[in-house]
Amino acid sequence: MDGQLDFAVSQRSSTHGLSRSKKGVTIVPSLSAADHSVSPPKIHIPRDYNAAYDLIERNLSAGRAGKVAFVDDTGRYTFGEVAERVNRFGSGLRAMGLEMEHRVLLALTDTIDFPTAFLGAIKAGIIPVAVNTLLTSRDYEYMLSDSRAKALVVSEQLLPKFAPLLPNLPFLKHVIVSGAGASGHKALEDVLAKGSPQLSPAPTTSDDPCFWLYSSGSTGTPKAVVHVHSSMAVTADLYGKGVLGVTENDVLFSAAKLAFAYGLGNAQTFALAIGATAVLMAERATPTSVFKRLAERKPTIFYGVPTLYGAMLASPEFRRRSPSRCACASRPARRCRPTWAGVGKRGPASTSWRASARPRCCTCSSAPGREMCATARPGSPYPDTSCAWWTSRELR
Repeated sequence: MDGQLDFAVSQRSSTHGLSRSKKGVTIVPSLSAADHSVSPPKIHIPRDYNAAYDLIERNLSAGRAGKVAFVDDTGRYTFGEVAERVNRFGSGLRAMGLEMEHRVLLALTDTIDFPTAFLGAIKAGIIPVAVNTLLTSRDYEYMLSDSRAKALVVSEQLLPKFAPLLPNLPFLKHVIVSGAGASGHKALEDVLAKGSPQLSPAPTTSDDPCFWLYSSGSTGTPKAVVHVHSSMAVTADLYGKGVLGVTENDVLFSAAKLAFAYGLGNAQTFALAIGATAVLMAERATPTSVFKRLAERKPTIFYGVPTLYGAMLASPEFRRRSPSRCACASRPARRCRPTWAGVGKRGPASTSWRASARPRCCTCSSAPGREMCATARPGSPYPDTSCAWWTSRELR
């Protein structure tokens, strides 16, 4: 409720394990909390803190174990099922000899196996390095060498890109394959089967390294960007809840993939931090694939990028039926063109939004009563005149 801390401090529980011992007293890492009665929200991240524990435990404590957390191309998974998969994978990595702050590179398409591996590693204190699934073998070789990853978790369809590299990577000790064809490597399902359904969270702190994401390399070789454990809770409270107004009743669908910071927040962090449901799509985002999910899954919030919105509006498959809210992001240096738009609803009338051609406009978001445009200027993500509304008729 507004005016109160949204997330209560967790109680000691033998079910989910203890993380740290001080002078003989065992301590459970606390959950983050936020006061949304003020703007911006006042966020509290405790010192003893594990991001995966927070994102999972808050839903179990709120009684959402039986609620659907993720829907991918093959099935539905409740928060309780996700919690067990995370524990099994994290304990499986520990059983393979991986230790705190070891890196594990994830080259995974958007299926349930991504949050399983990503959060399982984090809960075990291991650092996932999520990478774009459209890169070249040369890119992957560089990232595996640069990160000194001890393990690789890869979707079976991407394995051929990695196979020639494996003999030349002295730091890499394990290859785990998501899918039916492990090709002589460990299958992710086998790691889950051998793992424990219980996993004590690693004794991490709020400012410990949590996960890496590589930059695009537009100014040279890609750079590893290190995110700390508190990062995900902060983005969920400031943007997911504070700007978009995501609630546990929402169904989220992101065209941007989980390996990107934008997609990671959209389709994983916000869903888990707030208790919403996320739709995952393994294939590449095209107007056809996106319209298919919009029709079948009926998301209430859709996240896209300028080129995709333009292609969708130009597609013969375009329908007025749309999600309730849309968000769009582009590079700060890119001019926001009038052709990119997200289709949404404000009250009974169907409307579309777009940004004027201002070069500083980088992100637009639509939530009822919270339409905004964030600029590239530091400290200015508030309502701005560079965003305007048009009806669908005017766009056409």
